[in-house]
Amino acid sequence: MRSVLASKHDMHLSGKTVLKLMRQENRRCQVRRRKYRSYRGQVGLATQNLLDRDFSAPTPNSKWVTDVTEFRVLGLKQYLSPVIDLFNGEVISYEVASAPGLGLVTTMLDKALATLDEQTKPMIHSDQGWHYRHITYRNTLASKGIRQSMSRKGNCLDNAVAENFFGHFKEEFLRQRTFISLNQFRSELDTYIHWFNNDRIRLKLKGLSPVDYRTQSLVNMVPTLN
Repeated sequence: MRSVLASKHDMHLSGKTVLKLMRQENRRCQVRRRKYRSYRGQVGLATQNLLDRDFSAPTPNSKWVTDVTEFRVLGLKQYLSPVIDLFNGEVISYEVASAPGLGLVTTMLDKALATLDEQTKPMIHSDQGWHYRHITYRNTLASKGIRQSMSRKGNCLDNAVAENFFGHFKEEFLRQRTFISLNQFRSELDTYIHWFNNDRIRLKLKGLSPVDYRTQSLVNMVPTLN
């Protein structure tokens, strides 16, 4: 809230002042619920934690993170699986489904890989959920020459960026809307992800949206010809 007021309206308020104003307007920050756990025991092999909580990335598409979250729409369980670029926090791809099957993750992965050229091979980090240990998922990564990294068992902080995105998704999107159908939910989800990538500013990105930051960074990376 303070970031939006400062960047969009040039209003620089203390945290206490913002809290007081929110109380006057009967607004509260939502408490984040416990996330969906996809671990089902020893299914396939786990890999090392190559990411090791280094959530910085020097260039776009050098480090990705992914995860699955569970929530309810119209009383029905839904599952969201995104791929997030650690360079700028951009959602590269995502898939939503009514069941946490393997297709939820493989479809998301295929969409993400389709955005890459042949030379770009990001490391992709996840928890130890069964989707990511499945031979189909692992073979897809291996066929593209992409390194796989996994969090330590039961340690959500090893994938903190994905956790943080789910928190924003639930507070900014799910809890601010009422849906009359799953089709409406999915249509508005598309709109939210577009807004998150293209319009939602972040102080960490110098007050830019993820897409604007990536675009500006790529321009700066191009060598100047004399």
